[in-house]
Amino acid sequence: MDERVPHNGGVSTRSLEVVAHRGASAERAEHTRGAYELALEQGADGLECDVRVTLDGHLVCVHDRRIDRTSDGRGVVSRRTAESMAALDFTGWFRSSAGLAPPTGPEGVLRLEELLGLVRDHGRAVRLFIETKHPVRYRGLVERELARLLRRYGLAAPPVRDESAVLMMSFSAPAVRRFRAEAPGVPTVLLFEQARGALRRGVLPPWADLAGPGIRVVRRDPGLVSRIAAHGRDTYCWTVDDPRDVALCRDAGVRFVATDAPAATRSHLSGS
Repeated sequence: MDERVPHNGGVSTRSLEVVAHRGASAERAEHTRGAYELALEQGADGLECDVRVTLDGHLVCVHDRRIDRTSDGRGVVSRRTAESMAALDFTGWFRSSAGLAPPTGPEGVLRLEELLGLVRDHGRAVRLFIETKHPVRYRGLVERELARLLRRYGLAAPPVRDESAVLMMSFSAPAVRRFRAEAPGVPTVLLFEQARGALRRGVLPPWADLAGPGIRVVRRDPGLVSRIAAHGRDTYCWTVDDPRDVALCRDAGVRFVATDAPAATRSHLSGS
């Protein structure tokens, strides 16, 4: 992405792309197949997921260290097998507490491999933004396993970097550096909640292709996006649900917004 030359005074002239945060998680239980299928139906440009490593070495789509909040089971992801979590229900908590979606039936834990297959088999091009969670018990294993899986799917060396179907993200700088060493052709996003030092000036480290500020960062300093663009980099902003924040990101020149409500966000962008 270094080769891109920004226009309009450093602000990206590309259309804002909508990324479904944990799927269409405002309407379906997060990180479930149903949430991602709905996001695709709603026309999301990209899907976002968090990944962790199970006891038996599988990458699964779970945000928290423990599964207590999002399933009818208990325990730490790294101390459970993928098979044991496949037998749990990761949807009931949402149906009973939110009441925003009709029952879709129980769903076990979603493996990253299943999500990759869903994206691969979809009729149109969709980007997948994969966040590795840290700190974790197995440290760098999650990045090694992610790179291995992407190689298996032929996604670790995209012909055109800026058109990669997959982007890797993390709040952990060492994790992003590790992944860059494992799969140098896959774009990376450095996520952050505060802009400090060189980052505040819009300068990213050489191993990060995109900046990933939270929406609070952009609210405080919308000009950060144009400073980042002036250095030839794009911005991925999370988690953007309020219509005012959607408009702020669009006007600031953000390229990707992660949202729990992709249909509503697309509607705000179209002005309908």
